[in-house]
Amino acid sequence: MHNEVRSAALNPYHMAVQQFEAAADKLNLTEDMREILRQPKRELVVNFPVRLDSGRVKAFTGYRVQHNVNRGPAKGGIRYGPDVTLDEVKALAMWMTWKCAVVGIPYGGAKGGVVCDPKHMSPSELERLTRRYATEISIVIGPHSDIPAPDVNTNSQVMAWIMDTYSMHEGYSIPAVVTGKPLSLGGSEGRNDATATGVLFVTRQGARRIGMPLRGARVSIQGYGNAGAIAARLFHNEGCKIVAVSDTHGGIYNESGLDPAAVLRHKQERGSVIGYPRAQRIGVQDVLEIPCDILIPAATEGVITAENADRVQASIVAEAANGPTTPEADTIFADSDIFIIPDILCNAGGVTVSYFEWVQDIQQFFWEEDEVNRRLEVLMLRSFRKVLKRARDRKLTMRMAALSLGIEKVAQEKLRRGLFQ
Repeated sequence: MHNEVRSAALNPYHMAVQQFEAAADKLNLTEDMREILRQPKRELVVNFPVRLDSGRVKAFTGYRVQHNVNRGPAKGGIRYGPDVTLDEVKALAMWMTWKCAVVGIPYGGAKGGVVCDPKHMSPSELERLTRRYATEISIVIGPHSDIPAPDVNTNSQVMAWIMDTYSMHEGYSIPAVVTGKPLSLGGSEGRNDATATGVLFVTRQGARRIGMPLRGARVSIQGYGNAGAIAARLFHNEGCKIVAVSDTHGGIYNESGLDPAAVLRHKQERGSVIGYPRAQRIGVQDVLEIPCDILIPAATEGVITAENADRVQASIVAEAANGPTTPEADTIFADSDIFIIPDILCNAGGVTVSYFEWVQDIQQFFWEEDEVNRRLEVLMLRSFRKVLKRARDRKLTMRMAALSLGIEKVAQEKLRRGLFQ
C-alpha cells in the first residue's frame, strides 16, 4: 500500500532530521547541542541465520537503534517487514525520544526491526527468527537499559518469545525486558488498545478546540492493522461514522458508515478489507483524500506528501502512525484550516501504557483497566494542553510546538547532566 503513496525518494531519517533542525531553529539550540541530538547514540546491525520449515537456512538482517538515553532507559517497538531499513529505524528512534519527552515519561527513544516478510512465514519460522534476533540484540536490551515493544507486524506473542529468550539466557524470568506482553506473562490491562485509545482522547480535545461535535463525525482510516482497526471500533463507539478504511491491498468506502467489527471479521477471514460486501472499493490514495471530518493515517510513514496534501479534505488529521506527513506536506497544511494532531503526541498512548506496564512489572503490582485508562487520559490531555498552549503562545504549528517541547526537554536534561569526557 505505502509503496503506491510514498515517494520513492523519501528517506525517513532525513525527514526526521529536517523536522529536528526546524524545531532547533525555533529553540535557538547551539550547534554543540545539535551535534549531540541529531545522531543516534548507538546503532546495532545484526545478520543471523534461521532454519526455515523447508530445512533451508536463510540469513536475515536486523537492527536495534538507541537514539538518546539522557532521560531514562531506551524504549521503542520492533517491526518486521520487507522494506525495513536502518534509516527508517533511526528515524523512528528519534521520534520516540521526542514522544517520550512530550508526554513526560522517563524514557529515551529506541527502535528495532528485521527485514523479512512475516506474511509469508509460518508461526514456527517467526518464532525461530524472533528468538535468534532477540539473542543477537540481547547485548543492548534489558529492563533498565532498552525495553522493546510491539510495532508493525509484531504482537504480544512476539514479545513473549523475546521475554522468554532473554530470561532463559539470564536464568530467571524478567518480564520487564519487554512491554506489550500477554497478560498472563506480566502484560498490562489496556495495552493492546492503548495507541488507539490515546488517539481518541486527543482527537476528542481537538474536535472541541475547533468546535466540531465528535458524534456523527465522518472518519477515514488509512491502515487497518492494530492501531487502525481498534481506532475504528473506539471512534464508532463514540458515535462517529467510519466512512472509509484501507489495508495493504486497497480501500473500501460507504458514505453511510461501515461496521468496524464486521470489516475486521471480513479481513481476518479473507486477508483484506477488500471485498467487504457493503462497501465500494476505492484506491489507497482515495482513503486519504475523500471528504471526511477526521482523517487517521494509521499505517506507515510518508503517506501524506506534497503531491496529495492539498487534496486532503479533513478538518482534523490525527496521526496514529509514525511520520505519516512529510515536511513538504506540513508546509501546505500550515496554510490550511486543517487541525493537525502530530504523531509524537497523537500516538503516544502506546508508549505511555508500555511505561505503565514496565512500572507494574518492576513493582509486581498490577492495575485494573479502568485505572490504566484513567492515568492514560490524564497524561494525554495534560500533554495536549501543553502543546496547544505552546502553539498559541509562540505562533507555531501543532507539530512544531510538540517537537520543540520534546526537544527542549531532552536538551535541558543533557545540559544539566553535562558532557562526559
